[in-house]
Amino acid sequence: MKLHTYNTEETQALGKSLGELAQPGDIFLLVGQLGAGKTCLTQGIAYGLYIQDYTLSPTFVIMRELHGRLPLYHIDFYRLDNITEISELGLDDYLYGHGICVIEWAEKGADILPDDHLLIKIKWVSDTERAFEITARGDRYHKLLEKLRPAIKELTKD
Repeated sequence: MKLHTYNTEETQALGKSLGELAQPGDIFLLVGQLGAGKTCLTQGIAYGLYIQDYTLSPTFVIMRELHGRLPLYHIDFYRLDNITEISELGLDDYLYGHGICVIEWAEKGADILPDDHLLIKIKWVSDTERAFEITARGDRYHKLLEKLRPAIKELTKD
């Protein structure tokens, strides 16, 4: 699925729709250059999970845990340099637990992350526009994308 958002509010609304549809154990992998909107999308996911705390990037702490309808484990691989560092984090309890994992810079850990996930590639187009390519891997995520389509039609100008 491909779409564009044209401001921060639309990017957060996309995330909010994902958060509202999220189920325990969901894994959302975010890929995109610095400033593409990964944290902005995650803020929306948090809003969809009824999380009141403001979602900050966990770049310096690797992971932030937030609580709402479901726990949100916001993980950031930006500062990690190799797969060994990532594998030594002990993420299995989070990845296979009852919360939602949102992983920024997920491409750095692709070899050790679960095969079933929702991959969200974000590309910076302009100061306000972002291009999204969302790929479902696994039955659960194909169903999630189908449920997401009506929200996307309302949200986007594509």
